[in-house]
Amino acid sequence: MSDSTDPQVIFCDMCTEEDRKPARKTCMKCEISMCVQHLQIHLTTPVLLQTHPLTEPMALCGTTKCPQHGKLLEYYCLDDMTCVCVSCAIEDQHRVHNMKTFSTAHKELMEKLDAEQQALLVKTDDENVSLEKWEKSEREKLGRCSVRLIEAVTNLRGVTLTSVQSSVSARMVSIKTSKSSMQAAQKEKDTFRFLQMYSQVHQDVEKAKAADLRKGLEPGSDRDKLVEEIRQGGEKMMKQADQFWCSLLTLVDPEHHQELIATDSNLIFDPQTWGPDISLSKDQRKVFYSDWPGQNSAHVFHLKSTQSVPNFQRWVISLSEDCDWTIGLCDKNNTKELKDGDVYGLCCKEGNHLSFLTTEYDEVIDAFGPMQNMQKPKLEKTRRVSLQPINPPGEDMAKIMARPQKVEVVWRFPNSLSFFSRIGQHQRIKIVTIRTNSASWDLAPFVRFEGKKSQESSNKSSGSLFGAQQQCQKQWKCSCGKVYTETSDGYNYGGRIYQKSSRATCSCGGLIGAVRTTEVLCELL
Repeated sequence: MSDSTDPQVIFCDMCTEEDRKPARKTCMKCEISMCVQHLQIHLTTPVLLQTHPLTEPMALCGTTKCPQHGKLLEYYCLDDMTCVCVSCAIEDQHRVHNMKTFSTAHKELMEKLDAEQQALLVKTDDENVSLEKWEKSEREKLGRCSVRLIEAVTNLRGVTLTSVQSSVSARMVSIKTSKSSMQAAQKEKDTFRFLQMYSQVHQDVEKAKAADLRKGLEPGSDRDKLVEEIRQGGEKMMKQADQFWCSLLTLVDPEHHQELIATDSNLIFDPQTWGPDISLSKDQRKVFYSDWPGQNSAHVFHLKSTQSVPNFQRWVISLSEDCDWTIGLCDKNNTKELKDGDVYGLCCKEGNHLSFLTTEYDEVIDAFGPMQNMQKPKLEKTRRVSLQPINPPGEDMAKIMARPQKVEVVWRFPNSLSFFSRIGQHQRIKIVTIRTNSASWDLAPFVRFEGKKSQESSNKSSGSLFGAQQQCQKQWKCSCGKVYTETSDGYNYGGRIYQKSSRATCSCGGLIGAVRTTEVLCELL
């Protein structure tokens, strides 16, 4: 007798309960499963063979007939992913859909699943670190941070408590000893013995009187040494706590919380426009200026790499608050006006207004080609540079729209350029991602400065003397706040001319026309 208790085996519905055999086929129309013996009538009867579809043995969990038309379900709609009857296929909404027989649909869907499975495997293999490996590594890193932080806290607490306990115990011992000595002397009735004891009692009392009963450690080199050790240990502990905090944030939200990693040392500034008041540091990663030439002037600095350019570049730059700026990618041949070649960037102008600059290409018909050559119209691409405002949604709008002082730029060659505002050591806010249409290696990182803000505000607040005709003149600002306009005759303030050669002084005592303070224009962090 066959075992009919195995749930994975489909048994014949026509066999007796005492001797049920495994089914060989299932008839979709009859809605029964049949063994080899009972299947013969379906295989030998032509009408049944043509009109009764047979499938592999299956458990019929529901009806095999269309609930709307009452006909046998014979087709599969790939668009709606459902089984339908012939009436559904030719009369109802499925008539314009992609219809397949069960066998064909099964084959195609199996091929689709195999392709999707391969795509998922490729996607997993393409990642540098799988999601599970990343989670494991982050958990291990977090564990190491936790251990170091706990060790630092424990060591600092142990050293401090041990030192204070030893100091308090030493001071209390002298007081307890003097108290015991005095009590013993007071109980002694023999004069000779009392006098012999008194010398030691006196010493104990003097020690007790000299004991410092103030809170904390006793003043001296030991306390100074411990204080310095606590300070150094505290700074170390704060760094470790900061790393622990950063690890937690990175684990939960890695896109907006990443440690500020320094820009590669092979990336340096390459000035395209130069002036006597612009200078570079020795490592060419910091730009200085001592006097801005004028309100309408501009300076462009390309960032060049001393090594081969990879498919991924990242740099962090600190920007001056005094000037409007544009930062991003441009053609290596671009001048300070950024009119030659492609350009993509983030702009900060007129205070805190952020916008992004992109280059787009449009296909146009060359109208003169067909008339001259009598051929098909020739398609040509025209380049168009557009400036678009940034309107970020959400709670971080105020933070993003505030003028960023540190900007992180990520370039994933060839078509993605992202900008982030760095807030602190571990937090960043995404400003915008630009899709670049150029696949040329001729693009290079750049930063452009123009229009010194402090000069513009000084011009506006200084009355008619600093009118539109004098806005481009050089100015000298005293440390007290007074602004002197530099002319061919000297320095003008309030209608009075101070000669350059006379070493005239301001009312505050400062030397007018002294060497201006050199300030940092931008720096690669």
